[in-house]
Amino acid sequence: MNFDYATVQTSVQAVFGTNKDIGAGIADLLVDKLVQDGVYSVIERKELDKIIKEQNFSNSDRADASSAAKIARILGVDGIIIGSITQFGRDDKSTSLGGGALGGVTGRFGIGGVKKTEANAVVQITARLIDTSTAEILASASGKGESTRKGAGLLGAGGGGWSEGGAGIDMKASNFANTIIGEATNKAVTELGSKLDAKATTLPTTVVQVSGVVADAAPDGTIIVNVGSRAGLKVGDKLDVKHPVRPIKDPTTGKTLRMIEDLVGQMVVTEVEESSASGKFTGTGKPQVNDTVTTAK
Repeated sequence: MNFDYATVQTSVQAVFGTNKDIGAGIADLLVDKLVQDGVYSVIERKELDKIIKEQNFSNSDRADASSAAKIARILGVDGIIIGSITQFGRDDKSTSLGGGALGGVTGRFGIGGVKKTEANAVVQITARLIDTSTAEILASASGKGESTRKGAGLLGAGGGGWSEGGAGIDMKASNFANTIIGEATNKAVTELGSKLDAKATTLPTTVVQVSGVVADAAPDGTIIVNVGSRAGLKVGDKLDVKHPVRPIKDPTTGKTLRMIEDLVGQMVVTEVEESSASGKFTGTGKPQVNDTVTTAK
């Protein structure tokens, strides 16, 4: 979710000269960090944004666990990350060194004195990992980043400057990343992402149960089934292949209650598309079209 930044909005305006949604920018940076680390399987942000728009999710709900869990359940994910930006801005230190007796006594800049300015940017963010089904907080983590340069502002580096294109701020752009506040932001996100990676085991393990039928069975043992990634299937999964023998019917209604099946063998998935998958069959029987396939036990 976009991070809440209500507590630092005044600082944001001071840095950029106007209000900027830094909560969205930091969320994008964190997504990139988690994807690169590969600990979590992360959905595309556009899918999340679509649901948020449909549910009329307001900015005030950004850090609300129950609202976030509702959004996450619609998306079909195991967990969702919400958070807040608790510090974003500057901590400047300026000292004046006198060049003579007067400067040494008064500490005033000038009259031969030398002024040294040091700009220090500080960014701190906190995040919570929410269980989709219960809205329980599974983990909490924080990240802090600092960057210091002499003789520079937060959005400039000495003689260099910072420019913004488009209608908003792109925190992933190099012209932001190279600024003092940009460096501090990336350090904070990196630390937070690493801590969230370490909390991955707090998410409950979900076993995906796949059920479908054989769509094609080639002589070389290659099977194509009518279920794929949309059903949660992935390369390496094993499916039991069963041949229907006879139906068991309700004697009063004639409705089929269950199907007696014989285990033919097993399929190991080698390729997956959205609505189909293929793999290699091994077993004593011969797979046929309309044989059922289910997650191997």
